[in-house]
Amino acid sequence: MTDRRHYYIESFGTLRLSAFRIERSPFAHRYATDETVFCLYCDRLYPVKMTPDEDPVANYWRLRRGVMLYDVPEKPLEIVGPDAVRLLERVLTCRVETLPVGRARYGLACGADGAILMDGVLMRLAPDRFWYVKANGEFQSWLAANAVGLDVRVTDPYSRVLQIQGPKSLHVLDAAIGGGLSADFKYFCADFFDVCGQRLWVSRTGWTGEVGIEIYCNSGPEPTDHDALWDGLLACGAPFGMEFSSSSSMGLRRIEAGILDNGTDLGAGLTPYAAGLGQFVKLDKGDFIGRDALESADRRRLLFGLVCAGATPEAGMDVHLDGGPVGHMTAGSWSPTLDAGIGYVRFDEPLPGDDWNAKTVWLHDRDGAPHEAVVDTLPFIDKEKLLPRVPWSGPDG
Repeated sequence: MTDRRHYYIESFGTLRLSAFRIERSPFAHRYATDETVFCLYCDRLYPVKMTPDEDPVANYWRLRRGVMLYDVPEKPLEIVGPDAVRLLERVLTCRVETLPVGRARYGLACGADGAILMDGVLMRLAPDRFWYVKANGEFQSWLAANAVGLDVRVTDPYSRVLQIQGPKSLHVLDAAIGGGLSADFKYFCADFFDVCGQRLWVSRTGWTGEVGIEIYCNSGPEPTDHDALWDGLLACGAPFGMEFSSSSSMGLRRIEAGILDNGTDLGAGLTPYAAGLGQFVKLDKGDFIGRDALESADRRRLLFGLVCAGATPEAGMDVHLDGGPVGHMTAGSWSPTLDAGIGYVRFDEPLPGDDWNAKTVWLHDRDGAPHEAVVDTLPFIDKEKLLPRVPWSGPDG
């Protein structure tokens, strides 16, 4: 394996710090050692490297060909009450009223200037009960501020999320609920299941671009027995070769899948249109925060993919055209499937009279050396996003 394929992990600097005021996973004692490297997201610690010799590429292929378990830091917020829909319609750019119970929907929140403030997945657990699974950054206070005068509560349910991802993930879920998983449990569906004997909310979503599920602790009528859930899931996953992984293998796959991260890829005044997410803005749904600005916003895209055969892109690296800088990388990794460096490039301006897609540009590495690269659309593989939508056809399918 070449050094550049290790770059994703070796680029992490590490330091010791106190976990005071930082949320530690209730599952961490089942996998953490003195060698585990944690990162911070949503004020939660999550593992990015288990051992010094961890091979993210090997785990990547286990994810793509089988199934992997991840302890992830994404944070759900609960919005409940008669005015829950009214609040969410006010702060999100997507339609909320039309979201059926048992379904999930990608939802952006913007500031008054039309720039993206937060992104996440909205799920409807009951007619007046929603969970918004937010990305990194403060959002609970934003919801609470906009809920003044409304009959609605915004709370933190203290739910830790486990992701089971890969082609065999639905087989694991079927085993965990005792069989009988319905073919109607399709992509972006969600429901309550008795998972290893505990009533929990499960969504068919994930952060990998593969078939996958997310299991939400503390979502049912009783507090979750985390140890029992952990042991039960590993037992159900064992026949399918399920293993636990740090987020390193997931990180490789999420960039291939074109999944954007709030605060890094999405940030610094970027509108949904500039990010290539204009389809998630529903200007005809009525008023919402940022609507006026988005009505008159430039529709041209600034955030694209970039493929470089000769180097691994890294956040902050400059991208040049015609001898000068025209943008920078927000994230990058080595793609095991494409056998090339890939990442997200944010251009400073639209390309006059043309589009950035398919343009040849130059990625400048940390030493300033230029590497030829090509601008691409997202995602990098599975362009039609068919993989996560594969239908469930039963345990023998």
